[in-house]
Amino acid sequence: MSYVAVYSAATPDTPNKVLTHFDDIAATLAEHGVRFERWQPSSIEQGASDAELIAAYQAQIDALGYGSVEVLRVSGDHAQKSEQRAQFLDERRYSEDDGRFFMTGQGLFALHIGDYVYAVRCEKNDLLVIPAGIAHWFDMGENPHFVALRLFNTAKGWVPEFTGDDIAQRFPGLDD
Repeated sequence: MSYVAVYSAATPDTPNKVLTHFDDIAATLAEHGVRFERWQPSSIEQGASDAELIAAYQAQIDALGYGSVEVLRVSGDHAQKSEQRAQFLDERRYSEDDGRFFMTGQGLFALHIGDYVYAVRCEKNDLLVIPAGIAHWFDMGENPHFVALRLFNTAKGWVPEFTGDDIAQRFPGLDD
């Protein structure tokens, strides 16, 4: 189930509120310019190539206006899953919007906005667009499994600026 848990940055043990209804999640995130949508699933053959996956959602991608798209495929049987997970757990910002559309599986984005952290669990058919400049991190869990589209304006926008803050280590992850 998709949700947003809102924490005070000073108290990472207990969320102030947890929202599970789509409209509540979308409205809470929209207050900060964050886009949360559910896309209708496309018919995709199992084993589809990256190009076929992108083509299945090309109309939605075009409507958003992003020029760079890549497919991320991560599974729990990957030999370097711990290293893959660790590389996204440091708080970062991007110079462009960071968009993700989950075709399968799940992941947890934590957005550090002011004195709050918004932990957003995304699942199949969820689109999350984090505006440029918002500090965040991503947890794919100990046994990751997802296929997602990663959306940016340009390939240069994929280069993270790390904040150097260890805040991500204090908050619950996807498996907690």
